Amino acid sequence: MKLNLLLGLGICALAWQAEAIETKAKYALLMDADTGYVMFEKKADEAMHPASMSKLMTSYIIEEALKSGKYTEDTEFTVSENAWKKGGAKTGGSTMFLKIGQKVKLIDLLKGINIQSGNDACIVVAEGMAGTEEAFAAKMTQKAKKLGLQHSTFANATGLPNENHLMSARDLALLSQHIINDFPEYYPIYSQKEFTYNGIKQGNRNPLLYSLQGADGLKTGHTSQSGYGLTATVKSPEGRRLILVVNGLSSMNDRASEARNLMNYGLSHFENLTILDTKKSVVSIPVWMGTKGEISVYPAENLIQTHPMGEEVKISSVIEYQEPIIAPVQKGQKVGTITTTLPDGTVHEMDLIAGESVEKLGFFARIKKRILGAK
Repeated sequence: MKLNLLLGLGICALAWQAEAIETKAKYALLMDADTGYVMFEKKADEAMHPASMSKLMTSYIIEEALKSGKYTEDTEFTVSENAWKKGGAKTGGSTMFLKIGQKVKLIDLLKGINIQSGNDACIVVAEGMAGTEEAFAAKMTQKAKKLGLQHSTFANATGLPNENHLMSARDLALLSQHIINDFPEYYPIYSQKEFTYNGIKQGNRNPLLYSLQGADGLKTGHTSQSGYGLTATVKSPEGRRLILVVNGLSSMNDRASEARNLMNYGLSHFENLTILDTKKSVVSIPVWMGTKGEISVYPAENLIQTHPMGEEVKISSVIEYQEPIIAPVQKGQKVGTITTTLPDGTVHEMDLIAGESVEKLGFFARIKKRILGAK
């Protein structure tokens, strides 16, 4: 059996829908974290110097190692003289103020990297996990390739200037998406506004944490080579999460204002529609020789689409199933498929599953049904 459905949504046109937005940022990308829909981009696939925003890859490798059980949060790494010289207090750069010979828990290093942007913390982790920072940087590049980051190569764990240390705005957005989805247990660290270690309290440099409701991550960056950058996330009261990357700005003030403007643009000019909902039946299917004559079936997954507010959205779906289904049927059993085509031409196919169990009729009841020709 094949059913064709056409759904029209969001027909109310709004005058401000057509407004465009610009940014002072040299590179930028604004993306919906759940759907991957890009609301704005500017040179998003050009390799750029990411500065400390590349510490997100250092963090990803830490979190992956913690989740796999290779290390625990209480695993201690020792601060080497090299880590202190390259990333410690006397460098004048971002630091966790670690001391030579000090043993530091991995969870504290993770916090020091993301809240304090500690270069020394990055080097301690790199040496502890890979022996040398160079070997760790090679692991970062390998991991980037596995995650599908097409313009990322790493020369160090810190983001300090190096001609071979590069990422694109899209890569940073995709990496952020992986951090959010793969390691949700560690994501609250990115919204922590301050962290105290060795008696020194430092604040998170992410300006949106202090100026935009729902902001909850991720990482700033700045060198003279890269300019001012920010990879950030915000979660709206309705549950939408946006990911923003900007880089190449000339000041901290520009970084804050441009990021805030782009986030507000994404929140006010776009919305998410739930096209398929695992809690809503899409069709009822007849059941043969069951204790019930039909069952409601549901999509196996939610399907959410981001689109400009006020824009008419037409979604077409094709439902396929064998009619009738022969009892017994188990709740959650695959009973068909639904193929949905979105306005941009993207096609999603997913299973349809039974919303309830239906037992097979007993012998005499089946005989009666056959005699009466009933289903």
